[in-house]
Amino acid sequence: MTTNPTRAGRREWTALGVLMLPLLLVSMDVSVLYFAIPSISADLEPSGTQQLWIFDIYAFVLAGLLMTMGALGDRIGHRRLLLIGATAFGAASLLAAYADSAETLIAARAVLGIGGATLMPSTMALLRTMFTDPGQRAKAIGLWSGVMTAGIALGSVMSGVLVEYFWWGSVFLVNLPAMALLLVLGPVLLPESRNPASGRFDWLSVPLSMAAVLPVIYGLKEIPSEGWNVRYVVSITVGLLFAALFVHRQRTAASPMIDPALFRGRGFAPAVGLNLVSAFGIMGSAYFTTQYLQSVLDKSALEAALWALLPSVPIGAAAPVATSLVQKGVDRSRVVTAGFVIAAAGFVVLAFAGTDSLWVVLTACAVLAVGGVVVMSQIMDLAMGAAPAERAGTASSLMETGSEFGGALGMALLGSIGTAVYRHEMPASAPDAARETLGGALAVADRVPGLATVAREAFTSGMQGAAIGGAVFLAGAAVLAAVTLRGVEVREPVKEPEPETTSV
Repeated sequence: MTTNPTRAGRREWTALGVLMLPLLLVSMDVSVLYFAIPSISADLEPSGTQQLWIFDIYAFVLAGLLMTMGALGDRIGHRRLLLIGATAFGAASLLAAYADSAETLIAARAVLGIGGATLMPSTMALLRTMFTDPGQRAKAIGLWSGVMTAGIALGSVMSGVLVEYFWWGSVFLVNLPAMALLLVLGPVLLPESRNPASGRFDWLSVPLSMAAVLPVIYGLKEIPSEGWNVRYVVSITVGLLFAALFVHRQRTAASPMIDPALFRGRGFAPAVGLNLVSAFGIMGSAYFTTQYLQSVLDKSALEAALWALLPSVPIGAAAPVATSLVQKGVDRSRVVTAGFVIAAAGFVVLAFAGTDSLWVVLTACAVLAVGGVVVMSQIMDLAMGAAPAERAGTASSLMETGSEFGGALGMALLGSIGTAVYRHEMPASAPDAARETLGGALAVADRVPGLATVAREAFTSGMQGAAIGGAVFLAGAAVLAAVTLRGVEVREPVKEPEPETTSV
């Protein structure tokens, strides 16, 4: 049976505002070190390998633990897990800010990843609990999607401003006020929600899930810069083998971490797949546009980050407009299909960029972002509406893990297309380093007259080739969305046991 939804009031919307702060900071931490790394390198003197780990450990731990934390929240309570995660995130931020060695900073970043993995699915699960009215939930999820997307762009800019006026540790200290506010207001405003009939937690699924996620994401992230090296192909293969073992475990365990019944909810499986494709487009394009602004147009890192903020402006209107169309009776499949078509159009615009096309690239980024947010907001609403409230954490973590896979896949495949075109366009007489990457070419450009111009033109040609590939891929996704989502509506699923919900 279903229950009549209760409309959220001022308390719930205030609580949503509190939840948006940690979500914003978690997404910002993905890019917050962009401008801080030179200062960190001068102060802590990390090795090349340590510097890579300082950058990457946060995203790897975050991706590897999302499913674990989503399922754990369903069992112990999402508010409890959120507050534990906020405490860990705040403590790790303080440790990172005052780290006196590269090893300490790497460890702190790893703990930040653990905290982030608890915060992301918990915010969505609590949102699902607070907003039971489908219309209000759609609006709240639209805000969630916009904040998540904007946070990645804001992180690099905030990093540049803070490092300009303070020391590098300040990029971590900004987390503390938000986490403190969450710890104070969370117990007062946020309801507790968990699945009382979830059974024992399947600890064996934890290492299996991490062994499935981490090798695949690692391999996909390295391929754009290093090429299809054997060790990366092996890494992806190993991850896929563990993924098969993980799926088998979920289908046979008495109390699985991820209940296969989730995928029987109408629309949930297509939502996971289409969300992955949306992340493919957004992150795949970002791989090129960030390099284009800095290395082709020769902008400083801070200038590039500030210019990159402009495409984020229309994001704020994209999700509300899409939600309004659905609530006025426009079929959701048409809205999602239109979102993919808009994103594909962004890639088409990008394909027309030359070596001096700032506004063309910024327009392409804006169109891509709008299309991506339209898709993400509607797909997330569909997935969370199809999932029972008592499994909201698990459902959210699956969607977010899919986003991580999609982003890595986009950078790998589109990056490979761009790299192949770049190397084909570079003359055989160019130095080996110049033939590998644009950065390598610019590093030796002073020794070879005209090399910088040739390399920038070759990179732009590669970006155009990748943009064409991205447009074709997203056009195919538009067709897929039209077929798989036709007639699918958000319905409150039949509840199994009633989830425990209490307010303090």
